[in-house]
Amino acid sequence: MRPAHVTPVLLVVHGSRDPRAARATRALVRAVAAARPGVDVRASYLDHTLPRPGQVLSALEAAGHERVTLVPLLLTAAYHGRVDVPDAVRAARAAGLRVPVAVADVLGPPGAGPVDDLLLAGLRRRLAAAGSGFDAVVLAAAGTRDAGARQTVERAADALGASLGLPARVAYASASAPTGAEAVAELRAAGAERIGVAAYFLAPGLLYDTVIRSALDAGAVAAAQPLEGAAELARLVLARADAATLPAITATAA
Repeated sequence: MRPAHVTPVLLVVHGSRDPRAARATRALVRAVAAARPGVDVRASYLDHTLPRPGQVLSALEAAGHERVTLVPLLLTAAYHGRVDVPDAVRAARAAGLRVPVAVADVLGPPGAGPVDDLLLAGLRRRLAAAGSGFDAVVLAAAGTRDAGARQTVERAADALGASLGLPARVAYASASAPTGAEAVAELRAAGAERIGVAAYFLAPGLLYDTVIRSALDAGAVAAAQPLEGAAELARLVLARADAATLPAITATAA
């Protein structure tokens, strides 16, 4: 049994109807638990899949835990990170939750902060597993209308390209340009011949399939799998958990 005084880690995922996404989340839960034995690591979902964050928070409180650390499994601080995650904690507190909840930063670069080396290492390893000899790279992402969130993805692409010594471009599955095909065409026009596609995704799904197919159809030679249960991602989750502080939304309800 895990002692109640050891702070558990609750991963909060957007959720998906695609069963591959839930399997990827379970793989990451196992990887995080293996990286820190003795810590209770659980997953919850904002949509599509159960359990919801409030349900798991209540269960952890009932188990006697004195604090919970919540880590959003998100690569940008777009709407889900800025609104949905805090709202989930507020809703749980309004329903009677009293245990303090520390909310960590998202896994991608927070605000103007740097791209974490662990995230870059995971992206590079997944790309290397897909192929080698690339002369340019596309960082394929889901897409968002949030300009600030897109800037963080672009910084991630720049950092990945710099770490590989290759030109890099972003591509999106939806909501914003360029598409995978457009990013590949731009790199090919600049002289690239062997373009690899890195996946700025935590799990497979429709958006991953869309942007990867677009890039490959346009001439990219290989595409990486999502990060899923990568050891680097598990370590990044724990680093975010360790740095989490108690925000104002954890104030005890009257």
